[in-house]
This record gives sequence, C-alpha cells and structure tokens, in this order.
Amino acid sequence: MKIRTILLIILFLFSSRTFIIAQEKFRVMFYNPENLYDTQNNPDTNDDDLTPEGNLHWSGQRYWDKLKNVSKVIHAVGENYPPALIGICEVENKSVLHHLTTQTSLRKDKYEYVITDSKDHRGSNIALLYQRDQMRLISKKSYRPFIDSVKTTRDILHVTGRIVNGDLLDIFVCHFPSRTEGIKKTTPYRITCAQLLKQKTDSLFLIRKKANIIIMGDFNDYPDNTSLYEALKAKGIEDNISAKGLYNMFYHRLKEKDAGSYKYRGIWNFIDQFIVSGNLLSKVNRTSIKDKAAYIFKDDFLMEEDTKYGGKKPFRTYSGWKYLGGYSDHLPIYLDLIIK
Repeated sequence: MKIRTILLIILFLFSSRTFIIAQEKFRVMFYNPENLYDTQNNPDTNDDDLTPEGNLHWSGQRYWDKLKNVSKVIHAVGENYPPALIGICEVENKSVLHHLTTQTSLRKDKYEYVITDSKDHRGSNIALLYQRDQMRLISKKSYRPFIDSVKTTRDILHVTGRIVNGDLLDIFVCHFPSRTEGIKKTTPYRITCAQLLKQKTDSLFLIRKKANIIIMGDFNDYPDNTSLYEALKAKGIEDNISAKGLYNMFYHRLKEKDAGSYKYRGIWNFIDQFIVSGNLLSKVNRTSIKDKAAYIFKDDFLMEEDTKYGGKKPFRTYSGWKYLGGYSDHLPIYLDLIIK
C-alpha cells in the first residue's frame, strides 16, 4: 500500500512539473528567414533566381546550409527549449517545411505545420509551426487580399488552436506587400491587407467571449504608419486597454535609438511586429503575455559589421547577387505567454 501511495505521489509530482514547464515555456516566435526556397524551378512563379542556374546560384549545398541556419536560429530563440509557435514568412512550399522539421536539428522537436498557397508572383508563402503538446489545431484558413486584377500578394494565414489550459488562441501570420515600388505607390496595398485583417479580428471579437488574438508578421510598415495604426487600429499598450482592442507590442519602442528587427540604409526599424488583443494583456486572465513585453532576438551570431553605415547589421544570406552564407536580413522577434 505504501509503495502504491509513493508511486501515485511521484506520478502527481511529475505531472505537475510537466504542466509548470508548459506554463513557463510557451514562447511565440516570428521570423522572416530571407527566401527560404528549395532549388526547384516552379514554372508558375518567378523563382528563377533561386535555382542552381539562376542569378543567385542557389545550389543544394546552399539550400541545406540555409535550413541548418534557420533551425539554429529557432533553437537559439527558444533557449534550448522549442518555441511553442513559430510564424514564418518567405517560405516557398510544404517541401521546404518538411525538410526543415525532419532533416535538421528540429526533427527531435516534432513540429507540425500549416502553410498558405498564395498567388504571390514569387511563390512566397506564410507558415506556422506548432508544438503538438502545446497546442491542438482546431482550424486553419487563408485570406486573400485583393489588391487589383493584376497585383498579387501573400495570403494572411489564420490558425485557431486550443492550448494547454483549454483556452482558444487565434493566430494570424502576415507578410504585407513590400515597399520596393516606392512608399507612395505601395502604401494602399498594405492598407488593403490591414483592412482585411481588421474585418477578421472584428468577427472574432463578436463570436468569442474572450478573444485571445496574436497577429505576427513582416508588415513592411512601422507601428505608427496608416496601415497598422489607422486601418488595423493597433494602438500602443500604454493606452487604456480594452479586451476587444488591438495593441502593437512595439509601438512604445519607436523612439528607441538603434532598435528594431530590420536595418535599412543604416537605420533600424520595426517592420516585424506582434499585435495582440487586449485580453492577452490582462494578468487576471488564464492566458496572458508575460510582462506585457515582446523582444527582438539580437544574438552576436546573427550580426555582422556594417562597414558602410557603422555599427552592426543582420548577417544575411545574400547581399545583392553575392552569397554571404548568413542567416537573414531580418532578426527574429518573440514573446512569452503565461498560462494558468
């Protein structure tokens, strides 16, 4: 009888410890890894540069090195514990994610994934990796912004999952149109995407008693730009917090010097962001954001000297057509959830 009691106590303690770990280690990460493409030519997209015969000479060796680099970044952000959720953009297809999750050091982490099937002219897609023991997939949807009859962009990925405490979590992963054609011309494109995103989040606020929403992505706009601040209505967390409002986790950091996830012509800025529902900023709820804070992961191995503008910059894979063998032109961002 005593042995049975001892065994039950050990089992209880082990179960409790496992649940505590799940609470303390629910890390959410977003990363733009800079063209996570395979080497195959897709005749339906403009991916010719990212093939062995293309201008970037994207060989099998470079592809596998890239996958190893991405897995290294993920493990580093997780601090040797796999992040529960990982949003990724600029990924080409399911094959790439299969290789990433089964043929690199991530294979031991047993990630599942979902990915969009966008009509982006470069074949770029959005994906979410998730830990099966941290979140159970409920639904996955893709929303296609309509720019015009010719211009296409990436879909918005919407995943709903049930996390370890039983709460529903709605995750949106985005990659808004770039500024390549100029800010004036492309701003309406990003506003269109933000308006679609606002429609979807407003719908969730209507049907969820307590909406736990995390929006993450490369928005190619800053937190105070029209698309995010006015169209999406994502405010700073220093404002009066409403459970049915959206809040940008980096808005209050706009005035910080040399801060951001992306450096353009010597200036750091925040184009990779987390935007969350007000419900996640309340400590009284069963699911909340730890310290109401999000972070940029800026480890030394991700950086190199910026010989032109001074300081350091992200150590990217390519500079123009020149292969550098680095990680990305973006830095990862992350936040932690407290789950009760």
